[in-house]
Amino acid sequence: MRKNYYTLLGGVLLLFVSLVSKATDVDSTAIYKAKIDSIEHSLKYQHGKIKLEGGIGELIIPAGFKYLDPKQAEYVLTELWGNPKQATLGLIVPEDQGVLGEKTWAFDIQYDEMGYVKDDDADDINYEKLLEEMQNDAVEANKEREEQGYEPIKLVGWANKPFYDENRKILHWAKELKFGDEEVNTLNYNVRILGRKGVLILNAIGSMQELPVINKNIDKVLNIVQFSDGYKYSDFNPDVDEVAAYTVGGLVAGKVLAKVGILAFVGKFFKIIAVAVIGGVSALWKWLTGRRKDDTELATATDETPTSEA
Repeated sequence: MRKNYYTLLGGVLLLFVSLVSKATDVDSTAIYKAKIDSIEHSLKYQHGKIKLEGGIGELIIPAGFKYLDPKQAEYVLTELWGNPKQATLGLIVPEDQGVLGEKTWAFDIQYDEMGYVKDDDADDINYEKLLEEMQNDAVEANKEREEQGYEPIKLVGWANKPFYDENRKILHWAKELKFGDEEVNTLNYNVRILGRKGVLILNAIGSMQELPVINKNIDKVLNIVQFSDGYKYSDFNPDVDEVAAYTVGGLVAGKVLAKVGILAFVGKFFKIIAVAVIGGVSALWKWLTGRRKDDTELATATDETPTSEA
């Protein structure tokens, strides 16, 4: 009896949602747009030179881009795009776009004080073989991700094969990723700028559709960082400085899937859409869940054990 009761209520709820959705389509669209506009206008972008925390250097924001500070960047990454919380030094966003546009993409900035990365293996790396190893690692790493409540990530392949600029000490490559059952694959464009004490990390976040425009602008982004004196790669002192456990190949193969370091537009716009449509069904949902709670308490009081089917 309980199963039929909840099945009926579930059907009523779905019908109600459908009717509300059709009746308020115009209003929902207007609310959705207004919410996006409100969020976009609340963000304070910066231009020019941005000093990085810890005195490691500064960012020189190129023409055509704008910068969001760490606090705002964290809000965008976690609250708007649904990513796990992690340290960020800010976001670089195209000047003509916001963070909630249909074709939005951005570079997340981080710094890893891992030590001095030796680059003497750069010319000897077999990147196709490395890709196979990374794909196998991803399968194992997804077990941990799913235990933490995150959807699995499939490493589809290289979107751009790794390239190391020995003169500028800049490594960059792009991966194509598939998050869970998402229809559109995610682009993960990685830039590593080597310094004396660590590596400045730039990760482009977007869909595979944005790869051409990111490739078009990547040269501007590669010149974005200027290390302070004492933090440059050429300032390395083997007598006092720590050498990183990673080499160039290790940076590419870093087992980031085991952590929460892969960023994407996971759940993007979900909370905004919810604002627009959930109001119409919240009362009914509260009533439904309230009735379920009452029934559970009643079953407990009368020593009735619910069946697994129910």
